[in-house]
Amino acid sequence: MPSQHPEAIGYGHVVESYVTRTYGGLPRYLVLNGGRFLGPPVVAHHTLYPDMIADAAAINDEELEALLGYEWRSRLTAGWLIGVDRRERFRALISDLLLASEVCYSGGAYCFALARFGTHADAEILTAYLDHYLPRTDLHYDQPAALGALLRLDALLGTRHADRFTEPDGLWGEWVKGVGHLGYPSYTPAELRRWTDLQCDFANGWTRT
Repeated sequence: MPSQHPEAIGYGHVVESYVTRTYGGLPRYLVLNGGRFLGPPVVAHHTLYPDMIADAAAINDEELEALLGYEWRSRLTAGWLIGVDRRERFRALISDLLLASEVCYSGGAYCFALARFGTHADAEILTAYLDHYLPRTDLHYDQPAALGALLRLDALLGTRHADRFTEPDGLWGEWVKGVGHLGYPSYTPAELRRWTDLQCDFANGWTRT
């Protein structure tokens, strides 16, 4: 997907409105990417929660498309807003962006959105991503986020898509060993599932009543 500044298509306001607003001195995209809002202390980010609810409801599809067509900060933020509001009409675009993995960091937000959608179609997208990227032990992209989201969906849907990745001598273990030289810690499936659960549970708390 070609990257262009939203200004080029008449949506120059979206970055300031949705991506770079600050919380505790940090721009929103960094707060979302760092994940510290998922645990205490939350005082510095307390306005993030109502703001995310309001913005996820208020942003229109054209504005989301403008964010998804720009760089990683905008794509990451758009993924979160899509996930919070469960805008399933973006499933195909989210799938294309995740599988393409053109930019850093944003893929975790796409996995969050797919976990929030919660259907068999989303599990299939995550499975396809892992089939493609787990054999690439030279790459550390969004494999942990994808497995965590798939494990959550397996539990929700009563499926076992993740089993063949996490079985002894499966692709997951091989990938973890393969990326060890990159300086990343070991990832256990239980930890990844817990992280996705934290994200989705917080988003459930944000959901409008």
